[in-house]
Amino acid sequence: MGLIQLENMEFYAFHGHFKEEQIVGNRFIVSVTIDADLEKPAKSDKLEDTLNYQKAYQIVKSEMTKKSHLLENIASRILDALYSNFSTIRSATVKISKMNPPMGGKMDCVSITLSR
Repeated sequence: MGLIQLENMEFYAFHGHFKEEQIVGNRFIVSVTIDADLEKPAKSDKLEDTLNYQKAYQIVKSEMTKKSHLLENIASRILDALYSNFSTIRSATVKISKMNPPMGGKMDCVSITLSR
């Protein structure tokens, strides 16, 4: 057992409930934690024996390009795609933060976390 973590991936994307958010866009920070069996790659030192981190990043990047109204929807799509591409996942968690959200006051971000 082990955890693979892709932390603080940054994307500029066009997600949000308000029409303006889908036009102007915003900065998003995404972190993914994947629980997988890492015993074999730890011994073999071969990429084909582990979950390919670069492919996982490309999956997240691809899902971030598809406009959504809700962060929950994006996180669910990312989880679906990860599970579809990697059979060794035991569980996974996605955290998405929208930086400087239009909340009517000063705050760093709003975040959601979804696990499966």
